[in-house]
Amino acid sequence: MRPIEQSGNVPQIKLYREWLYREQGLKFDDYESMWEWSTTDLSAFWQSVWTYHGMESPTPFESVVTGTMPSASWFQGAQVNYARQVFRHAEQGGAAGQPAIVAENERGQVVELSWSELRRRTASLALELRDQGIERGDRVAAYLPNIPEAVIAMLACASLGAIWTMCSPDMGTPAVLDRFRQVAPKALIAVDGVYYGGRQMDRASTVSDIRDALPSVTSLFLIETGYGATALDGITDFGAAQSRDDAETAAFEPEWLPFDHPLWILYSSGTTGLPKAIVHGHGGIIMATCAGALHFDLGPSYAPNSFGERFHWYSATGWVMWNIQAGGLLTGTTICLYDGSPGGTKSEPDWSPLWSFAARHGITWFGAGAAFFSSCRKGGLDLTKIGGLNTIRALGSTGSPLPPDVQRWGTEQFARLDQDRVWWCNISGGTDIAAAFLAGNPELPPTPGRLQCRHLGSAVQSWDEEGRPLIGEVGELVCVQPFPSMPLFFWGDEDGERYRSSYFSKWPDIWRHGDWLQIDADGSCSISGRSDATINRHGLRMGTADIYAAVERLPEIAESLVIDLEDGEGGSQLLMFVVLREAEILDQALEGAIARAIRSSLSPRFVPDAFVNAPAIPRTLSGKKQELPIKRLFQGWAMEKVINPDVLKNPEVIPWYLARARAWQEQSTQSTIA
Repeated sequence: MRPIEQSGNVPQIKLYREWLYREQGLKFDDYESMWEWSTTDLSAFWQSVWTYHGMESPTPFESVVTGTMPSASWFQGAQVNYARQVFRHAEQGGAAGQPAIVAENERGQVVELSWSELRRRTASLALELRDQGIERGDRVAAYLPNIPEAVIAMLACASLGAIWTMCSPDMGTPAVLDRFRQVAPKALIAVDGVYYGGRQMDRASTVSDIRDALPSVTSLFLIETGYGATALDGITDFGAAQSRDDAETAAFEPEWLPFDHPLWILYSSGTTGLPKAIVHGHGGIIMATCAGALHFDLGPSYAPNSFGERFHWYSATGWVMWNIQAGGLLTGTTICLYDGSPGGTKSEPDWSPLWSFAARHGITWFGAGAAFFSSCRKGGLDLTKIGGLNTIRALGSTGSPLPPDVQRWGTEQFARLDQDRVWWCNISGGTDIAAAFLAGNPELPPTPGRLQCRHLGSAVQSWDEEGRPLIGEVGELVCVQPFPSMPLFFWGDEDGERYRSSYFSKWPDIWRHGDWLQIDADGSCSISGRSDATINRHGLRMGTADIYAAVERLPEIAESLVIDLEDGEGGSQLLMFVVLREAEILDQALEGAIARAIRSSLSPRFVPDAFVNAPAIPRTLSGKKQELPIKRLFQGWAMEKVINPDVLKNPEVIPWYLARARAWQEQSTQSTIA
């Protein structure tokens, strides 16, 4: 199978490879040899990323990397700033007439910000934050949807060395407070309402409750949307705070900060306990993002080779992909934000709005969660009925493994649009590193449902139980060398024990990510789901993603979830919940079809012992299926110990699962849950 050829541009990874040969005399015959170099000579590789992307520091650094995980140190002595790295593109981006941000909401309202306007608004807000007492190291919390103001506020905080943290307005108040209370923010930036799924929703009372529950907050910056039901007192108007245009804003410069100065705090899902407050540093995020741009094939929108590049990744603000999308600015790329539902309303599902948004704004790079693409296919979406999608050259997927059939569906859709060279960039990494361990490469052959390669600089391997590397077999995803965007620490984890136990408890100095990974001889990879949700049937292990891929290609099945309930004596009951398409019935014929699909694709060992027709599959706000929490409910754990409804996309389904879990516990027979 021949590699995909990008139309209209030379792949960024090729430009980088040619630069290595021209500037450093390094020549690589294939990607695998370049990856090998990048993970065995860390100093040379990351020094090259620093130089290639024009990083600057007013002070020299002593070394690129020293020490081992979890206490490796990067670029000691260097000073950087995330916002400063963004705005180094402002002059060229403006001269080329390329916007920094293009944004649209569900009601069709469009905002376009030039690079100079983004810089001015950022400076204005930073000065107002400083006037209200926000200093280096203070936390600033945001309760915002996916709008330009969120990017502006993040950059303003970064400019001052304040530490940014954000939750999405679709999260419940307890979930927001579980996060913000840990970090004691000094300022809160919020909206008083949102519009989503065809409905306007008041958030003023929620903002008031959040402020009241956070005694550390001394300033509230409010974006008034017209959807708030009540007025809030003691606020600073966000619009006014970003509106200054004077000599002081023109002269404002982001502060130089130590390389490892905290940039932001992200949070784990928190479905099974208090979420981890994960702290990343300015320098590590800049370096990982710049290296990631090679894999994303993202270049400056003003450069001739990538002129007009427009990068979109649909995300709520509570998901790490929001940070990844904002990171497009670090490489001078126009980012395109969409604030609204990707699937219409509950009463009238429609999976075309994001595609129409992409067509209207000439988006070249379109990313979303794997569940979105699966929903488009299941919903019968026909992209040929949406004009103007010919600008899209790349499709990105993450959040969960993308089924091969779904990727082939998308490729076929674009082939019908005369885009038979569309490239899929499937990635896997996570909130833990705010980057990817496994990624794409437009020079490599397509790998439907798989990840084309391991990320440059990420020394990822698949290990068996004894810590031996595997090829062609499923094992634990581990990283055996430091990566610059690994967390600095967890907020509040004073002795580092929670950090160490999260990633380094099984093998000292080796990062254990918690995913099942298979690396094949050609370098391509596949994720089989979380290793703590693995199905082990009579000694044969299988990731849940493989089971879902077999089942969800059936036209009758909308989605599924499987749990393995061990009896403690070597036996188990494999239980599958299935959500059916409209007008379908879970009868013996359909159960037989599911069993045949699993038997033929995987093994008879993974045919479920019981099937249950479910109203929906519980997912986090980022779209991850909640296998382990549901399994624990059926094992008799108390709900409050295993699942937090406030961080779920569809918490209304939890009582349904809880009732069936109780019935399972009481009767211990499959008939009681049918």
